Amino acid sequence: MSNEDLDAPSGRSGHLPGERGGHPSSWEVVIGMEVHVQPRTRTKMFCGCAVGQLGDPPNSNVCEICTGMPGVLPVINKAAVEACLKTALALNCEIPRHTKFDRKNYMYPDLPKGYQISQYDLPMSHDGVLELDGRKVRIRRVHLEEDTGKLVHAGDKLHMAKESFVDLNRAGIPLMEIVSEPDLRSADEARDYAVALRTLLRTIGASEAEMEKGQLRAEPNISIRRIGTEELGVKTELKNINSFRALHRAIQFEVARQVEVVESGGTVVQETRGWSEAEQRTFSQRSKEFAEDYRYFPEPDLPPLELDPKWIEALRIALPEMPGVRRSRLISEYGLPAADAGLITADVMLANLFEAAVKAGAQARPAANWVIGEVAPSGKLPSAEVLADVVKMVSGGSITRDQGREVLTESLSSGRAPAEIVAERGFAQDSDEASVKVIVEAVMVANPRAVEDYRAGKKQALGALMADVKKRAPQANPKVANSLLQKLLG
Repeated sequence: MSNEDLDAPSGRSGHLPGERGGHPSSWEVVIGMEVHVQPRTRTKMFCGCAVGQLGDPPNSNVCEICTGMPGVLPVINKAAVEACLKTALALNCEIPRHTKFDRKNYMYPDLPKGYQISQYDLPMSHDGVLELDGRKVRIRRVHLEEDTGKLVHAGDKLHMAKESFVDLNRAGIPLMEIVSEPDLRSADEARDYAVALRTLLRTIGASEAEMEKGQLRAEPNISIRRIGTEELGVKTELKNINSFRALHRAIQFEVARQVEVVESGGTVVQETRGWSEAEQRTFSQRSKEFAEDYRYFPEPDLPPLELDPKWIEALRIALPEMPGVRRSRLISEYGLPAADAGLITADVMLANLFEAAVKAGAQARPAANWVIGEVAPSGKLPSAEVLADVVKMVSGGSITRDQGREVLTESLSSGRAPAEIVAERGFAQDSDEASVKVIVEAVMVANPRAVEDYRAGKKQALGALMADVKKRAPQANPKVANSLLQKLLG
């Protein structure tokens, strides 16, 4: 599970609401997404170096191949190819029989070879679709390439770099690039698209897709045009975005900036822009290159790939249930509200836990409430049996919800069974009406003002009476106590 932060949806309109300077809503936003995803592999794309972990010492996972030494030869990572093909199949892409790698030529300090091995005119897949809230976002292509290194700038407090260092640990790590058509019309849709894509990738096991670890990088291409026109405007590409919230805010800012530029008589420049989280603004990085600037040509050190149709079909058959299909099934099979089903299926591990807990005897609606309200925020997954036991005890009235939280937390930390923890702590609820009635009557005698207020129509006084019941008898079943209070109060 991931803790990437999300802003609450603020509407689906692709029309700019005039967020800066009070501009009229006469512009349509057009967004295409380039998403770079690190597939789940142990080694890099063309060598045997370990992918490593965030925080590894600089240049500790490198070799002659990924550092671009003369005379070395790359070898294709089959696991990366398989992850790319699974992703393409899950996105309903067409898979060609033949594909190849190409050299993308440019000079930059974090690119030791002076070129990046990527794919150009014969990508691994093309022409797919991602379902997003009932509409379809077209996928132009899903292809493989290698990552570059990382530049680390050292400067003073004013961020003026005095030295720059190169860390090549990421150089050569496999990347899937998933390119959409310009079908998105708002910051909300772009964020939701990225979230849906992450859910799909995790569901099929192609990637962990954690943004904070650099495993998923969303780069929106943004332009504006007058409402009612078809011609696309000049686009800018945003980079250096490390959360879904930042993606949403960066797009909002950039769209408003472009409108301000055009309406003040200026011209939007095609360029790459970064996002400053501290200043909450985009800033120019460099002019945007065109394909011909990279002088693509076929990679001479790698043979073209011929993809076996039987292998492709085997991968297709092995794909799990897709998130959208599962969401619909949870609604129809378990009677879950659409919102609950959407939250659960957003994380494949939560969805698996929910269904397993129901199979272990928990009722569907209470199990869903516990998965959404308790398990997901904690970031820790109990076993299905433990969750089912806690849900059953709370639903059956043998322990309170607060006690259930304590039991679940203790079980996660100690590995002990919920029943054992309940017995040890004396959590068993008293649901006997006769014994609970004694407590309720004592509370009414001790709180005459609250009783008078309730009978005078101040229903909130019931809360004060229930609080005293809980204080006097923590084991009293709150449902039984509440019912008796209302009955005795008239």
